[in-house]
Amino acid sequence: MNMMAPLTRPDSSASTRLDAMLRDIRLAARTQLEGRPAAVAAAIAPHLDDPKLLAGKDCPCCPDRYIRHLLDEGDGYAVVALVWRPGQMSPVHAHRTWCALGVHRGVLSEHFFAPGETPCPNAVHLRGRGAVSHGPADPDLIHRIANCGAEVAVSIHVYGVPFRDFAEGVNLVLA
Repeated sequence: MNMMAPLTRPDSSASTRLDAMLRDIRLAARTQLEGRPAAVAAAIAPHLDDPKLLAGKDCPCCPDRYIRHLLDEGDGYAVVALVWRPGQMSPVHAHRTWCALGVHRGVLSEHFFAPGETPCPNAVHLRGRGAVSHGPADPDLIHRIANCGAEVAVSIHVYGVPFRDFAEGVNLVLA
């Protein structure tokens, strides 16, 4: 199995497929703040099953950790593709900003934690291709995303901060 294989082959209609998703995200990102994460997740959802969504985009894996690839930036948000090798996972974290995500390839598990001095696991949801999740900026909404499968997984995430602010503006790492 070649873990570094391209996601899909280039296709003349590839940019229009990605452009269509980005256009839908732009429209949804105009929703009032309290409804924005759900609206953006709903905008991502119809595009996730398209195997050619990221055709022509260079989104390689990283051997040490999951990696983000910038797809687009809008007014106060950024869209990234996250590439997860088997066994890779995010730290246990909450978000400093709203977020929405969808699984484009593979299966990810989203583990939820109860807040506390040491966050305690209390639920897990498998997210297969086409599944979405979303949440507001909330220090008590704690989760971790993991690729527990045997294949590379790719997810599309939209965060309510510009890409340049991701280091400090997205994750509130708790464990």
